[in-house]
Amino acid sequence: MRAVRIAFVWISVQKVDRPGGDRRTGGDNKIMASNEVHRTQDGGVSDLSNIRNIGISAHIDSGKTTLTERILFYTGRIHRIQEIKAKDGGGATMDFMELEKERGITITSAATTVAWDHREINIIDTPGHVDFTVEVERSLRVLDGAVLVLCAVGGVQSQSITVDRQMRRYRVPRIAFINKMDRIGADPGQVVSELETKLGLVAVPMQVPIGAGEDFEGVVDLITMQAFYYDGPKGETVRVEDIPAALVEDADRARHGMLDTLSLYDDALMEVLLEGEDPTHDQIHHAVRQATLSREIVPVLVGTAFKNKGVQSLLDAITQYLPSPIDRMAYACDNDNDGAEVTLSADTEGPLVAMAFKICDEPFGQVTYARVYQGRMKRGGRYTISRTGKQQRIGRIYRIHADKRDDVEYAYAGDIVAVMGIDCVSGDTLCDPSINLSLESMHCPDPVISIAIQPERNEDREAMSKALNRFVKEDPTFHAHFDEAISQTIISGMGELHLEVYVERMRREYKANVTIGLPRVQYRESPSNETPFNYKHKKQTGGSGQYAHVVGKLVPIDPEDGEDYVFENNVTGGRIPTEYISSVDKGFQMARANGPLAGYEVVGTKMVLEDGSSHAVDSSDMAFQVCARSAFRQAMRESKPALLEPIMKLEIEVPTAFQGSVVGDLSSRRGFVTATDMKTNVVIITGEVPLANMFGYSTDLRSMTQGQATFSMEFSAYRRCPKTIQEEIVEAAREKEAGNKKPTPTK
Repeated sequence: MRAVRIAFVWISVQKVDRPGGDRRTGGDNKIMASNEVHRTQDGGVSDLSNIRNIGISAHIDSGKTTLTERILFYTGRIHRIQEIKAKDGGGATMDFMELEKERGITITSAATTVAWDHREINIIDTPGHVDFTVEVERSLRVLDGAVLVLCAVGGVQSQSITVDRQMRRYRVPRIAFINKMDRIGADPGQVVSELETKLGLVAVPMQVPIGAGEDFEGVVDLITMQAFYYDGPKGETVRVEDIPAALVEDADRARHGMLDTLSLYDDALMEVLLEGEDPTHDQIHHAVRQATLSREIVPVLVGTAFKNKGVQSLLDAITQYLPSPIDRMAYACDNDNDGAEVTLSADTEGPLVAMAFKICDEPFGQVTYARVYQGRMKRGGRYTISRTGKQQRIGRIYRIHADKRDDVEYAYAGDIVAVMGIDCVSGDTLCDPSINLSLESMHCPDPVISIAIQPERNEDREAMSKALNRFVKEDPTFHAHFDEAISQTIISGMGELHLEVYVERMRREYKANVTIGLPRVQYRESPSNETPFNYKHKKQTGGSGQYAHVVGKLVPIDPEDGEDYVFENNVTGGRIPTEYISSVDKGFQMARANGPLAGYEVVGTKMVLEDGSSHAVDSSDMAFQVCARSAFRQAMRESKPALLEPIMKLEIEVPTAFQGSVVGDLSSRRGFVTATDMKTNVVIITGEVPLANMFGYSTDLRSMTQGQATFSMEFSAYRRCPKTIQEEIVEAAREKEAGNKKPTPTK
């Protein structure tokens, strides 16, 4: 009932005449005010409660980067607003790569620091394309709070669901901002309802919009019960008025709904309401903040970044409701104490603990983006990389603003900075030499698509190699290896756009001219039946020989349960010496790399080792590895293995006139529709389709819909191929192995 009640209060919002003409008040106009956070002489913040580390995340084209640009302007960080697709080619401040400016999309996450209401806000603007989802993953891993941006017309879309899942994974409190209120068809009530139904969130509207679409003028704040208008060429003047008479009843009803919901999470507020009293502004702010920090509610604000309305109110909400470093508990594993969990404190005097969450390999050296959780980092200081146990020296420390950097002497708990001089990878923990702690790393999805690349000329080979080494190091979802069978380099990633961007970067940044082959799908192989194995490896060549014997069974498991491989040791009585058990496990895992059907990775296997034998002289680590590999291959061949293909979740936004042709085309690609949702003159089609049939889909979709449809796609799961498709893929693999270079079929 709560979801229905909250959604209802938006329905009757309409355009109204402003009371009081153009009367202005200056008290709430914070634009470019002197609000910098006070720092000590060595750069420290005296009160960590004044820091906010936030990310801005959303579905593609929801307006994240446009919103970030307005935040930079209103906080005085920039003095001229740049549009994403500016006619002068300038592009948004945070999209500083040439490719980002040309395509009008965010490819890499960019960081900056602004000040608002005497609080320092470190902001990371993340990409919306699912192909660059690792940028969102590693950003959310180190952030304290987030702003989930939603389109007032599109509502909760496919990537919105993905971003919400990532926020849950890292337990990040969030605020929802319904953007694009100026668009025709804007329906914030529907968006609030979708937050509740699709994401399972308790969405609490904090504002009522004044108008919608072309008539959107401002917002009614439900705490102060005042109307806010945003005047001036860039909306820089915030004018506070009485609530328009036509909206008083709606605002009262919305405020009661807000207070009813908040009272469920705040006993003090409930007592005030039960006594029939009106709570103070501070009491409401406190209730909203506490429920937001505990992730029990999501405050919802509205506005339009492009038309410069509502952004200042969002900044107020960020500083009031999202956590500071001292509000979030961080945990680490003590490697010197059997991985015992240790609670970190945002204490600037404690031993340093920091996470390297992003790597950029630049011409003058590696730049590492790091979040400091405890202690302080000093320029020139030596710190331990817990993964390797080696100490490294910090050369320089930078505060970041997009592609610009300012040198600083120290970085303190709560800071997000860039450092130079250390050699590490994404997810590494830096700590003081006196301790040995490891922070939980970020989740990195596996690649689902591959293409073959080769240099056009011999002189391009070295440049291509340098580029690949850099990209693999920077992006955990980008893989590269040399395939001996076809004598070509194979690169793998999260989608066509992902690989296309990296190929283009090779050409631009490294002058490496490369040719690309047909896209290849990353299939998997999985056993169908439980199969016993009893394999003996015996080799005598004079002198010391090789002997190993393993007995057990291969048991299929469901790969969707999250386990690709499980090893279980049931050997008793010392039939296989303990030191060789790990060798058997290693041999099984090595054999998984190339399955018996078409040479793809084997998943969904549980290898149970039950018995075996050894020789006092001829048994060795290598002998048991070789024996285990052969036993695995033999068991897999006898288990009736099946081929698994990646299935993608697809969301298409298409005008209703083209719905039939789009659905028909989807069926021809072996896809099926799971849901359809009508919104004004467009329909949202959600479905699932094999990745192998989706190459070049963007061009086909544009042709079918006269360029009016858009789509997004993300990996869903691996499922069994139809028998006919499996036979085609296996036959193509055999021909390739026999020397025929015929490409793997994609349909």
